Amino acid sequence: MNFHSIYHKPSSNYCFAINKQTLVLRLRVSNKDIFSSIKVIYEGKYVFYSKQKEAIMNKKYEDQLFSYYEIKMCLEDVRFAYVFLLSIDDKNYYYSEDGITETYDFKNAHYNCFQYAYINDIDIHKEISWLKNSVFYEIFVDRFNQGDFTKKSDYINTKWGDKILSNSFAGGDLQGIIDKLDYLSNLGINTLYLTPIFSSVSNHKYDINNYYKIDSEFGDEKVFKELVNKAHAKNMYIVIDGVFNHTSDLLEEFIDVTQKGRDSKYFDWFIIKGEYVDKKKVNYETFSNCYYHPKFNTSNLEVEKFLINIGKYYVSEYDIDGWRLDVSDEASHVFWRNFRREIKSIKSECFLVGENWHDANPYLGGDQFDSIMNYSFTKVLIDYFAYEKYDAYDASCRLNNLLVRNTIQVNNMMLNLIDSHDTDRFYTLVKKDKDKLLSSLALTFMYKGVPCLYYGIEIPLEGGYDPDNRKCFPWDKLDENSPYFQKLIEIIKLKKINELEDSDIFIYSIDNLLYVERYTEKIKYKLLINQSKKSSLFKDRGLNIISHKTNNFQIEANGFIIIKEEL
Repeated sequence: MNFHSIYHKPSSNYCFAINKQTLVLRLRVSNKDIFSSIKVIYEGKYVFYSKQKEAIMNKKYEDQLFSYYEIKMCLEDVRFAYVFLLSIDDKNYYYSEDGITETYDFKNAHYNCFQYAYINDIDIHKEISWLKNSVFYEIFVDRFNQGDFTKKSDYINTKWGDKILSNSFAGGDLQGIIDKLDYLSNLGINTLYLTPIFSSVSNHKYDINNYYKIDSEFGDEKVFKELVNKAHAKNMYIVIDGVFNHTSDLLEEFIDVTQKGRDSKYFDWFIIKGEYVDKKKVNYETFSNCYYHPKFNTSNLEVEKFLINIGKYYVSEYDIDGWRLDVSDEASHVFWRNFRREIKSIKSECFLVGENWHDANPYLGGDQFDSIMNYSFTKVLIDYFAYEKYDAYDASCRLNNLLVRNTIQVNNMMLNLIDSHDTDRFYTLVKKDKDKLLSSLALTFMYKGVPCLYYGIEIPLEGGYDPDNRKCFPWDKLDENSPYFQKLIEIIKLKKINELEDSDIFIYSIDNLLYVERYTEKIKYKLLINQSKKSSLFKDRGLNIISHKTNNFQIEANGFIIIKEEL
């Protein structure tokens, strides 16, 4: 047995509560070891020394190195004590805080057993109910649709559909989104994620100079309220982009610092090296290397109050349904904890999703974000479908590894995307292969979490990196009768299947096929994807829900099928 592979940690993604009576336990072991059984030995922590119960754990996930066993424990006494019993090669081993031992002294277990001392309701990460069947649609506002043709338009320097440059302004606005709400609803979209809409000199608006003003290029406060109200009337949700890590060098408070230096009452709102701001030397912290993006000092209590008040204002005044939090991993944990507490006190189901590109577990304990934009998932799709670095086994391992990173609640709320305004268009990455694009979308909709589509995928729209990935939506090229568009509609409808809402997941591979199973006690949905270079036979039987490039129990290269089985 590989002793070094065994790992567990209480009060983490290896041990967490999903409700007031239920704990989930996970144990990591080497995937080379074949166990006859793995059990959890447990009881209430005040009686564990004298009596114990046991339950069998099941292997739930596997990656290139490890297998992960999991069990849901429904408890009578939520003051929980436990150790693990691993049986292999006719030998038993106990695993506790002392590590691996061949015997265990239960009489003195209070010194070294694992424990979850008490399930406090306020510590449980509550899932947001409306995310269960949500399909997000990201809109880069300047490029989606222009609806207001009476507005001042001298800022527009690009004809709709022409080549986009980094300084292009095309004229898209909030009225343009309102005009397309019926289209989006019919597509199956029920949540709109808007890139920043606040006053800014750029087309992307990530350098905000007034957080309380809707940018006049997009409309005004009245139009934004109309958008939210009309979306809500259609049972749609609105999530907006909050840029709280940094701001614009044209922000009133930063201008004051620029003029007065350390004498400004806002000097400590920013992180400045010296007595005065020097824009040539850029002697202040910024986002990336952009002098016009001064970074807020989120350790400053006045900054914290300023930013939290902005967050609360748009929830209270406009009834928005969520904040997407830009560059969230560079702001302080304390700030995000306080931000969450204040926002949730107004609207408990306001969705807080961070822009973290890497493993964000420290932010996802239920005290900061609900989830993140799952760019790690995006990278698996790129490596599997576009770069072809992975076969089905490798892809299954990576997808499983991502699930183990976080709790079940976080996985259910992860924002899973194939591309965005910050990446190349996926259609371009797969060399305009619609079969691969559809397979990647099927995987996105069958994976745990919330699928997020980037505007224009309906065409599908091409595009390299910024600014090429931010083209105008070519409405004249939209063909709702095309086979691709109709297949996209079928895939989106997966989120309407109630049986999938609370289903579990199991991911593996057989030969050349990647399997993603979603299951309950009564039903099982299986996604089979073939990304090999040749057709592949499958033996699975059931009701064909969606299929693409399949025939007579054979999936062609770059094809997939989703089958429903009654259990």
